[in-house]
Amino acid sequence: MTQALEFAIDTFGDVTFGPGGQRLPQADVIRNVVDEAVLADQVGIDYIGLGEHHRDDFAISAPEVILGAIAARTNRIRMGTAVTVLSSDDPIRVFQRFSTVNALSNGRAEVILGRGSFTESFPLFGLDLADYERLFTEKLDLFVKLLRDPEVSWSGTVRPPLKRQRVYPTLGGQPLKTWIGVGGTPESVIRAVNHDLPMMLAIIGGAPARFRPFVDLYLRAYAEIGAPPRPLGVHSPGYVAETDAQAREDLWPHYKALHDRIGRERGWPPTDRGNFDREADHGSLYVGSPETVARKIAATVKALGLARFEMKYSSGPMPHEKLMRSIELYGTRVVPLVRDMLG
Repeated sequence: MTQALEFAIDTFGDVTFGPGGQRLPQADVIRNVVDEAVLADQVGIDYIGLGEHHRDDFAISAPEVILGAIAARTNRIRMGTAVTVLSSDDPIRVFQRFSTVNALSNGRAEVILGRGSFTESFPLFGLDLADYERLFTEKLDLFVKLLRDPEVSWSGTVRPPLKRQRVYPTLGGQPLKTWIGVGGTPESVIRAVNHDLPMMLAIIGGAPARFRPFVDLYLRAYAEIGAPPRPLGVHSPGYVAETDAQAREDLWPHYKALHDRIGRERGWPPTDRGNFDREADHGSLYVGSPETVARKIAATVKALGLARFEMKYSSGPMPHEKLMRSIELYGTRVVPLVRDMLG
């Protein structure tokens, strides 16, 4: 398993502070994300994912456009999303955009499909949140057909039917690896198995081992259909600095700014330093020196049987320079340490 283990990072394009302590324009953040991806390629990270959002504190609303720029400036890193909100998009256009990125990158594109934990895209595109489940279920069914059939016939309630329709550009014999992003419901796990797609667990709080029942369900469902399971991945937040103390002091104010803003929108109380330290010590926050982060990743990989660990390296308005150093340490020190720990 350790030979197949992949190390990934992802970002939502969190709007960061510039040198003067002011929030950067989203355009600057987008250009910085491309530079961060180039560095990730240089230090040997396997994958970078860009999360789709439609709000002022996250700069990435059109990840495929940025992925095209990343494809042109990198050589080996795989690239995709974290996640694509399929519910509020057209599956055919999503497929076309990603097959184009796949061509530009010579087969390095991937897509993680999900419903998203933010709902801004629904009113933006004139969709009813009451249709949340139906939109994703039907659109996922169509997207999977596009992946596997050169001519697609499909009918549903969320868009006009298709009859023996070809969609271009084709993948040209280069597969488009497609994951299902799962927040932690049994129904989502079974959906991934029914479509025979890899599963990416979003674990953003609490002990990672508490997700083991979802892993067991995934493996059991595959055993029941007599098929080998697809890869499993985990997405969790993290940050790497030279020492544990520096990493926590760097991250804490930006972590609090991000969580308190989202908390105000959702009616949660403000977070405090005690909650932050508990997540760092025992939960799903991978913050610290390379050695500390590596030990925690290795434990999660072993506990859940992962094929990919994906760290959300951006957290609130932390400056670009700090993010670049974290990426560098993750690729050059954390990754080799985890591989050594896992043998």
